[in-house]
Amino acid sequence: MSEHSSTEPRTNKKPSNSQLLLAAIAAVALIIVAVFVLANKENKPAENTKFRQDVVVPEETPKTVVNTARQEAEETKKAEITANAEPESTTDSIEEPVVTVTEPESRPVEPVEPVLPSLDESDTSVRDSVASYLSKQAMELLVTEDMVRRSVVFIDNLAQGKVAKKHYPVSKPADNFMVIEDDLIITDPNSFERYTPYVNMLNSMSTAQLVRLYEQYKPLISEAYEEIGYNGNEFDYTLQEALGELLETPIPESNLPLIQESVTYKYAYAEWEQLSDAQKLFLRMGPENMKKAKKRLQAFQRAIAN
Repeated sequence: MSEHSSTEPRTNKKPSNSQLLLAAIAAVALIIVAVFVLANKENKPAENTKFRQDVVVPEETPKTVVNTARQEAEETKKAEITANAEPESTTDSIEEPVVTVTEPESRPVEPVEPVLPSLDESDTSVRDSVASYLSKQAMELLVTEDMVRRSVVFIDNLAQGKVAKKHYPVSKPADNFMVIEDDLIITDPNSFERYTPYVNMLNSMSTAQLVRLYEQYKPLISEAYEEIGYNGNEFDYTLQEALGELLETPIPESNLPLIQESVTYKYAYAEWEQLSDAQKLFLRMGPENMKKAKKRLQAFQRAIAN
């Protein structure tokens, strides 16, 4: 038997009925909470179908690879074009008054005259200029040596009614003068044909071309005219006189009878024989050639008189 040294008496305590009831209620509540938590973990929450219908899910579009370097270059180019473009006019812009500036009248540009060669070296230039208007066959009729001087001397003699035989500007006809001897001696019509190529050469050039050639080489013509003792500026008058001498030659309407003197012939009628040597040379061309030549010479005479 054990012994106790306590002075107070030993007592045996038991829980009350109210305490036991609270403990039971707490235990039941814990059990209910544990069961609810476990049930939520195993079952997923049901979807709200109404909410799902109302929400529009955007479709995914395929991603494209963008060349940023090219895009930047194009944007830069567009920006430059926009910067350089003229600004569009708007209706709100203020119109400036128009000022009319009267420009001074421009003076006509004077044509530059070609530089002429010297008189001694002018044959090539004159020949080339004439050749631009004439055929090769016609050019063969010209004497191409000292052309300006030769023509000036020949025209000066024509103005005086003479023929400078040593200064013919054209070659002499290849065929000889021919006559028909019968009761009367007359010129053979075939002799007139000797001069047809010369008349054709004259008519192959227009009046304007003849004037152009004359004006082009007029300084050299005046120089050549001075060489033979005249005033160079007076050659226009001399040329007019020479043309007038030929144009005053009458055109015969019938064959003219001739008289033979030694190896030459002269006209039987005094009115024809008294014509100047220049006019009688013109007669040798025959009526038809004279008419054609006169027409061109008259036009040339009028042109240089203006």
